[in-house]
Amino acid sequence: MDTLTLALMESSPRLRPPATPLRSLLIHGCVLMLWLLLILAAFRLGGVFAWSVGIAYIVYDTVLLMFVSWQLRHLARTSAQSPAQAADTLPVSLGVIVAAYNEAAALPLTIAALLQQVDAPDRIVIADDGSTDGTAELLIQRYGLEMPAANALSEPAAAHPSLRWLRVAHGGKARALNAAALHLDTDVVLTVDADTLLDADAVAAFRHAFSTEPELVAATGVLTPICGRSFGASILQWFQTYEYIRNFLSRYAWMRAESLLLISGAFAGFRRREMLAVGGFDPDCLVEDYELVHRLRRHAGVHATDWRFRVLGDAQARTDAPNNVPAFLRQRQRWFGGFLQTQYWYRAMVGSNTYGKLGTLMLPIKAVDTLQPFYGLSAFVLLLAYLVGGQFKILLPVSAVIGTKIAIDLAFHMASVRWYRLWVQDTRRIGLGAALLAALAEPFSFQLLRHSGAVMGWWSFLSGRRQWARQNREGVLANTAAHDG
Repeated sequence: MDTLTLALMESSPRLRPPATPLRSLLIHGCVLMLWLLLILAAFRLGGVFAWSVGIAYIVYDTVLLMFVSWQLRHLARTSAQSPAQAADTLPVSLGVIVAAYNEAAALPLTIAALLQQVDAPDRIVIADDGSTDGTAELLIQRYGLEMPAANALSEPAAAHPSLRWLRVAHGGKARALNAAALHLDTDVVLTVDADTLLDADAVAAFRHAFSTEPELVAATGVLTPICGRSFGASILQWFQTYEYIRNFLSRYAWMRAESLLLISGAFAGFRRREMLAVGGFDPDCLVEDYELVHRLRRHAGVHATDWRFRVLGDAQARTDAPNNVPAFLRQRQRWFGGFLQTQYWYRAMVGSNTYGKLGTLMLPIKAVDTLQPFYGLSAFVLLLAYLVGGQFKILLPVSAVIGTKIAIDLAFHMASVRWYRLWVQDTRRIGLGAALLAALAEPFSFQLLRHSGAVMGWWSFLSGRRQWARQNREGVLANTAAHDG
């Protein structure tokens, strides 16, 4: 058995599950019982309280918005960029891994973005996960790489000395990333998806962050979704752009509360020694990046290690996002299924003082999030039932509640776009009309799609379904073609 597998067995609660503490059972059980009681209220109560499940959903979401707003208030006064590097600080070495399975169309764009970095990475490894689509021909003919033996690194490309090729048997993204990380000798490993295009100074931002903060173990950059040029893709990109803005601001807020959990593997940096010490990426998780951060957090708490986790506003990239509803639902099904896997495996951390605010605040909130889509969809179904049944004594006060929530969302939306642009140094003006339209339309369209995908994720979790398949990269290809044109 190899050392990485042994490290995973030692560190992972999936492989060595601890007893579930009573506090975790109570927290998760209360979330379920509250939902059942609120559904019962629809048949027992009248007026606005018949829609108690919707009120609970709105109150919960509003409290989270208030928390994020409080954590972001200082962005109105500062850009929150990284501090200047001390003169005596030695820069860390940094290697990039691009895990690719049948990505011959998008790979040239990803590699070009990496080769054009103002601070070039020391290594770029294309971890070819058994591709059958012409990836090998691309790497040989376009970049001059020689085909390596299986599980071995190629010699560097003559024209690009940092570029290497690793061939592994098809086994999924996590295994490809682990194999490449074992072949690297750099201090930091940057994982970049084959559909993600880094801005020119992204690597410099990561190198700077890891060089100036020795305790930094994992960091994520800021992603902007691109979907394509069709009408449907444009609508999805519009909604997902606002979603990504809010999500990354939320990560920044949780980082300030020392509770950041979500490090996007599409564009993430890890200190290599610490990542391998806990066993690398888990091939059995649907969201291997999210699970790895939990494992690092668990290790840090158990061993009282001051490991830190960051989201870097000055490290930015564009990433391909679903361009149609079925693709979007599949993505969210996998994401939420992986979230449920991870929440279950790490249930012993929920409510634990060992992990500081992460254990006592963030993970209990994640326990609520496991059933959040059921709260949201139940509220919507009840609204439809009241409307069809002509129960206006319920609908009128409920409409006032919804209207108040939309006003709150609009105010937060406008503020969040401003905070985001201050944070990432984006000087574009805020579009009031677009923001208002998004605030009005999202609760009855995009939000329902997200909740539907999450409910499908419950099926992935309960059935144990796992897969990593190639996606249609229409967004990256179309956006780049338009930019070049």
